[in-house]
Amino acid sequence: MKENNAKVAFGGYLEQRGIYQRSDYFNQLNKETERNIHIGIDLWIEANTAIFSPLEGTIHSFKNNTNYGDYGPTIVLKHKIEDFEFYTLYGHLSLASIENLKVGAEVKQGEQIANLGTAEVNGDYPPHLHFQIIKDIEDYKGDYPGVSNQIDLEFYKLNCPDPNLLLKLNK
Repeated sequence: MKENNAKVAFGGYLEQRGIYQRSDYFNQLNKETERNIHIGIDLWIEANTAIFSPLEGTIHSFKNNTNYGDYGPTIVLKHKIEDFEFYTLYGHLSLASIENLKVGAEVKQGEQIANLGTAEVNGDYPPHLHFQIIKDIEDYKGDYPGVSNQIDLEFYKLNCPDPNLLLKLNK
């Protein structure tokens, strides 16, 4: 980012990453079941950066996911366009971002929903936002897998389409 005088870097959808091997939460002995394929997009930005909702919706759930290498504070929003319901997940937030939330509260498009967290609260990663689209959240609350293994990848590719469909970032 410094080299390019950039304020944000982004990418990572369907990217295979070795960084997850540092955590027992992702690391498995069997290479086929090892979760190491990223199914969201990361926006690498400074800690405390404001995070805004790209669409109107409601707060579906939130949680502090504290496993080593996990999301840390996370918010899931529910959206409805015509008759189609889907969800967006925002991971690696600040603890303050989830303190006063209420499930079912309305969120307007462009409304600030959170601030980005520091490495101390977001799974020990450099500050970044994990953003993910989810068609069927199943029974998850405040969490959803953001990393897949090779065996389950086809399911997650269908259930978690490329977030750039919504963000429309130029590559």
